[in-house]
Amino acid sequence: MDLEYNPLDYDVQEDPYPYYARLRAEAPVYYNEKLDFFALSRHADVAPALRDSDRFSNENGPLMEREYWKPDSARHHSIVAMDPPDHARWRRLISGSFSPRAIGRLEVQVRELSRLAVEAAVERGTFDVMQDVIYPIPMDALGIVVGVPKADRPEVQRLLEGTVHREDGATTIGPAQMQAFQALSGYYAELVEERRKQPAEDLISDLLASEIDGKPLETQDVLAFLHLLGGASTVTTIDLIGNAWYWAWRNPDQQQAALAGDVNGWVEETLRYDSPVQMVIRKSKVDLELHGVQIPAGAQVLMLMGAANRDSAEFPGADEFDLTRDASQLLSFSRGPHLCLGNLMGRRVARIVLEELVNRVADYDLDPDGLVRVHRSTVRGFRKLPTVITLR
Repeated sequence: MDLEYNPLDYDVQEDPYPYYARLRAEAPVYYNEKLDFFALSRHADVAPALRDSDRFSNENGPLMEREYWKPDSARHHSIVAMDPPDHARWRRLISGSFSPRAIGRLEVQVRELSRLAVEAAVERGTFDVMQDVIYPIPMDALGIVVGVPKADRPEVQRLLEGTVHREDGATTIGPAQMQAFQALSGYYAELVEERRKQPAEDLISDLLASEIDGKPLETQDVLAFLHLLGGASTVTTIDLIGNAWYWAWRNPDQQQAALAGDVNGWVEETLRYDSPVQMVIRKSKVDLELHGVQIPAGAQVLMLMGAANRDSAEFPGADEFDLTRDASQLLSFSRGPHLCLGNLMGRRVARIVLEELVNRVADYDLDPDGLVRVHRSTVRGFRKLPTVITLR
């Protein structure tokens, strides 16, 4: 059978790893003629490409959909659609809010919110760990940093999910997704105007007080940051925690190690084994050749971090879920200038939620008939994970 890889198809999203194995073995530089993209899948190719701003550009933004993959993408996607040196100048505006010190100050609040959510769920014995425990916490964490009032966070989270959902095989963004994006933009715009009138101790107020090239940021600049942070900091962290819960259940020996307290190994191995972010998208800046394949300047190139993380050339026994392995070379947060700014926060929030679950849960089982995946081209996770627990 001919090799065909299309990340927009639900069958691929359900389990991309057999496709990745064939890509690494048969077509390390794969070309999809119908959708006109190239894809890199080997760790030895993806890792240096992620660092290479001279040959691969971010200027067209993070979306595969062609009508939105264009040079003005930074207007809506902020720093993930910028190249050096502009990227570094804009990134500095928000980097302080995601420093180790800032995240440390946030931890007490996140842990208390997590403890309360876990306590309310585990006393029932049966619950949906995604909806009842995991979903609210990353949005609470980001809401505290950004300045989203607690009462508004569930609706913001709902709209965020609406913006990233994709229909099976869709090569464009549908009306429902656009409506969610517009509604979220409208909410953020109102919040920005409130902060203009009455600043607070939050990131929105900090951005409004900032300047680029001696000029204050426009409302659209702040909105782009907020859209970026919502997707990058909440959706992916939710998926990381859910994927960890699922894969520990699928591997009972590792589940026992996780519940015995190896939460750090649990988080890091999940990031490697089933990364929430499966790929990033770049534009080739020059004509180049790799593995005998010509990639022309201006091509859309998918960097498949999910495939690279399962490359046995870098991770022996890569298809085994092993909490004890050295996963330090994982690519889930990208590399180089675009190393995910929220990687420390995502890891910390994931560890806190899992630690609070481990504190109360001696064992758990999932209902395989009740599992529901989310469907997105670049991000992978679950919507529902019905759980039955044994309390400690």
